[in-house]
Amino acid sequence: MRFENGVRADSVAEAAEWRKSQRSVGDGNCVEVALAGGEVAVRNSRDPQGPALIYTPAEFAAFAQGVKDGEFDDLIA
Repeated sequence: MRFENGVRADSVAEAAEWRKSQRSVGDGNCVEVALAGGEVAVRNSRDPQGPALIYTPAEFAAFAQGVKDGEFDDLIA
């Protein structure tokens, strides 16, 4: 099954198991990810029925590597 950006996250739910970082503190400010139809879906945990962003595994891997490399550290206050 192919998903498009902006698809309702609850429509991805049947094809995916959503998960969040173990570092999440449970205050509702979490980003959740799931593997859905061979692609990576991302949603806001405060709005589980809201839109999901869909990325190819290569796109998500590039982003995750950028995070690991500190490319986005300037965004953290």
